[in-house]
Amino acid sequence: MSFVWSFHLLAQDGLSIPQQHDILELVKGSGLLVQLVLYLLIAFSIASWGIIFYKFKQVRKAKKESAEFIEIFWDRRNLSSIHDASRELKESPVAQVFRAGYEELVRISRTKKDFSPGEGFTTELGGVENVSRAMKRATSVEITKLEKSLTFLATTASTAPFVGLFGTVWGIMNAFRGLSVTHSSSIQAVAPGIAEALIATAAGLAAAIPALMAYNHFAERIKVLAADMDNFSHEFLNIAERHFFK
Repeated sequence: MSFVWSFHLLAQDGLSIPQQHDILELVKGSGLLVQLVLYLLIAFSIASWGIIFYKFKQVRKAKKESAEFIEIFWDRRNLSSIHDASRELKESPVAQVFRAGYEELVRISRTKKDFSPGEGFTTELGGVENVSRAMKRATSVEITKLEKSLTFLATTASTAPFVGLFGTVWGIMNAFRGLSVTHSSSIQAVAPGIAEALIATAAGLAAAIPALMAYNHFAERIKVLAADMDNFSHEFLNIAERHFFK
């Protein structure tokens, strides 16, 4: 209301109200430091959107292929056949965890002269503990792969508003400092400078909000995939312990 009342008084005094400036004109007219802040925020925003599209595709494919692998695992009875099928599902973290466990089983079996699913495995070689460690290691690798680049989204979400605020504060300081040069207390003297400065805050929020939403979304999806890997590991270890480590 204060801005409306000020413009009304200006109109009554016979002063002309300047036309609104285009955003690009405001950016071009802003100070060097504010422009640098804006370009930095634009770069952060572009990089964030690139990561968002990449992670969306990666996580969606990981979820789809993991569901497909779990279905194959329970439909087939032959571990060798399942292992062959898992090679085609390279984006499935659950499939990679299975491969780590299966290959550890094979490695243990090769240390025995007489390979027998019922008698060839013993706890003397570490047995199910070795398989468990191999699967946990694979789970950790897959989670790290899925979480790659999420740190950048978190950093953008937490720092971009403050970077934009810094540009805004600096721009407003310059705008008010200009009053001493023009010797005018009219709102028209500082309005363009304030408008230029506020663009930095808007740019900071525009970069931070999508990054924060995407980070929370992907963190939740990765948590679900991690739970799927843990659940599958327990199931696989139970099967291995019942049939191979008696």
